[in-house]
Amino acid sequence: MSPAQPARRRRWALVTGAAVTVGALLTGCSGTGGSPRSSADTNSIDYALPPNFTPNWILPVGTAAHLNTNNSSISQSLWEPLVAYDGSTGKIGWNKDASLATDADFAEDGRSVTLTLGDRHWSDGKPITSRDIQFWYNLVRAEKKQWASYNPGKAPDNWTSLKVLDDRHFTLTFDRSYNQQWMLANELSLIRPMPQHAWDRTSASAAVSDADRTTAGARKVWKYLNSAAKNISGYATDPLWKTVSGPYTIKSFSTAGRVVLRANPHYDGGGKAHIATVNLLPFTTTAAEENALRAGTVDYGYINATDLPQKASFTGRGYTIKPWAGWAVTYMPYNFHNPAMGAVFKQLYARQAIQMSVDQTTISKVLFNDTAVPTYGPVPQGQSSAFLAPEQRTNPYPYSPARARALLTGHGWKLRDGVMTCARPGTGDTQCGAGVGRGTEFRMQVLSQSGSTVTDNMMSALQSSLEQSGIAFSIKTAPVNSVLSQASQCSGRSGCSWQLSFFGTAGSWYFPAYPSGDSLFQSGGSSNFGSYSNPAVDRLITQTTRSTSPAAVRRYSAALAKDLPVVWLPEPDYQVSVIRKGLGGFAQDSLANFHPAQWAWTTK
Repeated sequence: MSPAQPARRRRWALVTGAAVTVGALLTGCSGTGGSPRSSADTNSIDYALPPNFTPNWILPVGTAAHLNTNNSSISQSLWEPLVAYDGSTGKIGWNKDASLATDADFAEDGRSVTLTLGDRHWSDGKPITSRDIQFWYNLVRAEKKQWASYNPGKAPDNWTSLKVLDDRHFTLTFDRSYNQQWMLANELSLIRPMPQHAWDRTSASAAVSDADRTTAGARKVWKYLNSAAKNISGYATDPLWKTVSGPYTIKSFSTAGRVVLRANPHYDGGGKAHIATVNLLPFTTTAAEENALRAGTVDYGYINATDLPQKASFTGRGYTIKPWAGWAVTYMPYNFHNPAMGAVFKQLYARQAIQMSVDQTTISKVLFNDTAVPTYGPVPQGQSSAFLAPEQRTNPYPYSPARARALLTGHGWKLRDGVMTCARPGTGDTQCGAGVGRGTEFRMQVLSQSGSTVTDNMMSALQSSLEQSGIAFSIKTAPVNSVLSQASQCSGRSGCSWQLSFFGTAGSWYFPAYPSGDSLFQSGGSSNFGSYSNPAVDRLITQTTRSTSPAAVRRYSAALAKDLPVVWLPEPDYQVSVIRKGLGGFAQDSLANFHPAQWAWTTK
């Protein structure tokens, strides 16, 4: 799972891609599986959910407590998005087969867009119309602070109006001109049309009405739908959830985590299901899931990267091994408001010395068995893109403890008992910097996820390499939920005891398709955990959402590769997938979603 706030920003993978897979690193021994597959059975598939992930939300409007990549993947199989902008076709783009919209026509001035809906129907036969988009829009505007994807100043704040033109056309007007790709990929993709004719009510007993047309009414509808969505045991039986637009419906939904999807016989879109029954299986540990793979009761599962040397035990049982690369970055945020080390972290030379002490190449190769890629800035580097600046790609701060030591001593630090200590306080070019007092020791502590051997090994490797630079690095561990709750934004007085935080090797930030940094590194951003602030970077981030050229993102990429708002770390694959031979017809989505309708038994 990705850290909770990041997860909020996206539809999420975290609950982004990171939080979602955190369970894979935990220990335990129980799990579940299906029955060994018959070679003649092409009507079902058994898919392994990440360890310790229990599906708990299907309402298309996610809240912070429930928005998780896997929840979102299940929900989108039931209610298709207006614009499915993802990596499901093998490259990131608009997959119109899985979208309710067929066209987006931006005005010449870039201040509005008119969208066209396909000739589509809900599963009860009613047409999908612009009113269903307006229904979603009214609810999100009324309760935007409860919506997991909300960031102040972004959708729906920057949408000034929605005008219904007819049943299949509507226009969204913006507060200014925006980058069309960013608007399409990062904002319009958030819109989830919902059946107004079935859901626009304030209670289960109330009649369907136009309650959403007033703010007060929309809030009542929001409350009713969210209350109904909390009743997980009713997902398969409550008539509310029977009206869908996607390729699947719910056959069963256990509070223990097992979900069975059944092909929607009334689906009339371009992403029709190839397999009639999809069994989504919960596991408490990766070990339990691997045992199910060996028993042949899982068709699509995973192993830890550390288990790759034993991959023959799976390929010999009729599986293929396919790493699932992600569109993500991994890092440790600094707490720039920490009373003890905040002043040190604010010195660019100090952050440079820390980054020079991180041997990303060796960590990627040895600890992750080559299933991770070094990350040197804010743009994902696991896949080629027009967004990556040369300055980030070529690593401005190569691993060199010797250079790190020289950088520190050149700024007034001396090595005492193995730890660099400020000997020349002050703000001159050869002094320690503003706020760093004489005798300050370069000692820092990370609050890191517990229960993961991979995370523990990486923290130990960092401790060793930082020690070579004269930087003391202590490690405090806690369950990931505790890390998330403790490592929050702080003002400098209360809650600022943490210095560095790490959500685990599965705690990556999974981006929407357009990797703008407004939530992560803009001053005051909702997921800017360490309170990094740089006015020049703020301006660059704003340009990424407005400029029509990818050069704007490259300038942002270059700036943060140099300014180091966080400690950049290797980005591991989302998972190492183990897939039964004969299952094909799909690509593994780099945005960390799964798409059951694309799965197909091609050969046996």
